[in-house]
Amino acid sequence: MCWLWLAGLCLLLAAPAQATTAAGTTLRLGADTEQASLSPYLGYYHDVAARDDVDAAAMHLAQGKFAPLPGGRSAFGFRPGAFWFHARIVNNGNPEQRWLLVQSYALSDSIDVYARYPDGRTTFQAGGDHLPFSERSVRYRHPNFWLNLPPGQPVDVFVRVRSESSMQVPLDIYTTVAFAELSRDSQLVIGLYYGILVALFFYNLALWLSLRDASYFWYLFHLSAFGLVLFTLNGFGFEYLWPQSSWLSDRMVPLSICLAQIGMQQFARIFLGLRERWRLGDRIGLGLITFFALLGVASTWLPYHISTPIASAAVLVSIAWIAVVSIAIVRRGYAPAQLFLLAWAMFLLGTGLFVAIAFGMMPKTFITEYGVQIGSALEMLLLSIALGHRYAALRNENERIVREAKDQLEHKVQQRTVELRSALGQLEDAHARLRETSQRDALTGLHNRSHFRDRFEALLRQTREHRRPLSLLMIDLDNFKLINDQHGHLIGDDCLRWAARTLGHGLRPHHDALLARFGGEEFVVVLPGLNLSAARQVAEDLRQHLRDQPFRSEDSQITVTASIGVHAIETVSFGGIDPLLQLADQALYRAKADGRDCVRTSQVETV
Repeated sequence: MCWLWLAGLCLLLAAPAQATTAAGTTLRLGADTEQASLSPYLGYYHDVAARDDVDAAAMHLAQGKFAPLPGGRSAFGFRPGAFWFHARIVNNGNPEQRWLLVQSYALSDSIDVYARYPDGRTTFQAGGDHLPFSERSVRYRHPNFWLNLPPGQPVDVFVRVRSESSMQVPLDIYTTVAFAELSRDSQLVIGLYYGILVALFFYNLALWLSLRDASYFWYLFHLSAFGLVLFTLNGFGFEYLWPQSSWLSDRMVPLSICLAQIGMQQFARIFLGLRERWRLGDRIGLGLITFFALLGVASTWLPYHISTPIASAAVLVSIAWIAVVSIAIVRRGYAPAQLFLLAWAMFLLGTGLFVAIAFGMMPKTFITEYGVQIGSALEMLLLSIALGHRYAALRNENERIVREAKDQLEHKVQQRTVELRSALGQLEDAHARLRETSQRDALTGLHNRSHFRDRFEALLRQTREHRRPLSLLMIDLDNFKLINDQHGHLIGDDCLRWAARTLGHGLRPHHDALLARFGGEEFVVVLPGLNLSAARQVAEDLRQHLRDQPFRSEDSQITVTASIGVHAIETVSFGGIDPLLQLADQALYRAKADGRDCVRTSQVETV
């Protein structure tokens, strides 16, 4: 997009300049004249040593040392010493005798205006931002001076300007009514510009507060800092913020420029993602940020005529670099960088015009004078749109990643949940797997004691509601400690797993039976719907099943027996879980006491 800047610059350079007029030409104010530019009628003289007074300037004028403005331009760039300007003005029948001389540049340090009349009188007025703002003839952002122009009398106006800022001396005279219209129109244009900035500021502030995206913060920083730059350059800072401080009036120009460039470079780094997409460009951007930070600190004590030209020249380097990285990121396929590049092309054009005027390379016209405002307003608008586009792109990318991840997870769920035959999402499946793992005994794979209590409590409620019997079996492997002592704990663990499988196989006819490992070599079984007699028969079958199928290890065969206690609940009113377990456990202890390898029951009772 840099071709936009080059094209605009070529058009402006090709625009016809004001005709060079010989020094000494008289400006004649007609009866209908309300305003006039002095540039075509000015002669100038460069007092390099800045020692001449008005009498010396008048002598140089008489000696023909005043030259016409070069190319009709009143901008000379950063130059040492003082510049003298002269114009002869004759009021030819204009009823207005009181005119206002305005220098349309806010940053001149010292301006002396002398008016010499045919009767030998000389009036003097002083201005510039090295005097308090209250000293101005009219409270206006640009230096201004009252001139008395009697009818028919030639008045020689000498203007001496000395400044460490850019030497820009566009001089115009206005009647009171014309100046009121000028100030109204210019304030409207500038008000519209700052209105756009304020609206963009609060809009993106709301987005930053809600999204907490760093790119929005640095956009706000850049917008605020650049607004301060133009507030200073347009004279509003001296008028409203520091009207009594010439020090701030000088220092705020380079300082605000440095702040704006820091915000600009940091915003570009984050928006374009240079750290991920171009590490070398990211390091160069950090280097520029460091340079502007150091220059900003140094500008608080460096002479103005040193810090300001450096800062102004560095602006072109900074925005040119951003154009380079924008093109590089566009070529890497990052779509939001296209809008970003277009925005910086507008800003590059406007800033290029501003710097060209500051160094006296171009004439001061409406387009060149307000090019910064026009370019920056377009840039801010486009950057705001680019931020929205970037956020939408990031959101779409995140949605795509989430969607792909979800598809992958669902595929994994389908692969890993064959036994459950469910179409749950990944999170639901992970939760179910975690819950199932927490309910299982790690050694035998049976339900653990904690899960057994939960299930048993639910079965008790169902028994009460449906008025069905329910039986409880407590099973303990006999003399299991001897197996561990004689064969080792690893064989003992294998034996426990074998017992769990054997008990599970024996309970297959009872689909709703609940089998769990209660602890150590002890197991518990809940048989819904079975009374004491039926439960006792199931217990006998399980005991016989264990005895008839010895456990076989690698080199030995071990006969395993079990003692079983049975308790049946056949009433609709009973207490909690622990009393029932205690009754079944008491029946188990009777089986142990009666010689083991047998089944004993508790008496049926209402709890």
